[in-house]
Amino acid sequence: MIHCTHRLYCKPLARITFLFLLSFLLGHWLGYITHPSPSIPASADGNWGLSFQQEGKPPTGNATSDYLKQFHAHYTADTEEKVIYLTFDAGYENGNTPAILDALKKHKAPAAFFLVGNYLTTSPDLVRRMAAEGHIVGNHTFHHPDMSKISTQEDFSKELSDLEELYQQVTGQPMQRFYRPPQGKYSESNLQMASDLGYHTFFWSLAYVDWYEDKQPSHEEAFKKLLGRIHPGAIVLLHSTSKTNAEILDELLTRWEEMGYQFRPLSDLVQ
Repeated sequence: MIHCTHRLYCKPLARITFLFLLSFLLGHWLGYITHPSPSIPASADGNWGLSFQQEGKPPTGNATSDYLKQFHAHYTADTEEKVIYLTFDAGYENGNTPAILDALKKHKAPAAFFLVGNYLTTSPDLVRRMAAEGHIVGNHTFHHPDMSKISTQEDFSKELSDLEELYQQVTGQPMQRFYRPPQGKYSESNLQMASDLGYHTFFWSLAYVDWYEDKQPSHEEAFKKLLGRIHPGAIVLLHSTSKTNAEILDELLTRWEEMGYQFRPLSDLVQ
């Protein structure tokens, strides 16, 4: 408590005290937002994103691996071993998947294909081939919506269960409970919903812009990104609709093998 005994000095003293306190609080707040507490988990609702800091090392995601673990979610493997987990997202079929499957078969490389309802309806033979050749077929939802905007367990569950049922009809097999959010859009409640349904959620630690059919990257651009940013334990996301991916995959797998990498199934990460 400040006691002012002289009216002449009372107002200036109060003003100085107020400015001091304001400066202190402002400085403290700025320090907090500039250097957030390391005890706060790096979590962020919205779009999955990555920041590459060093070649040959895992990127930083907008949620940490430790944070994701509580929801049975993954974006990279915690290992120094040179292993790669190949994944493909497929919203539709445009003729490129057979060449991708041929390259995977040649290299004995297991992969996971995250499919939507339209793909299962229009390309059942390719889905059966994926399963027959030992690849995982994962759940990319039935309609490919922005799942972060779905707030009820009932609606969230329906997007996944409808695809499960269709996959069972197409292949005669139950779908493995591996989930990838469409466009990488998610919320913490989504991660919890998926976990409650017995799903593991898979983001990625390496991807590039390969999904525009009318603006495909050159082979050189693809190799620069996919060779330069590969790292031990990488979960690689490619799109099976990419003509470039279909054309380069055989050589890409060869060059990764020459760098000492091996290919493992996503199922290794949930054991």
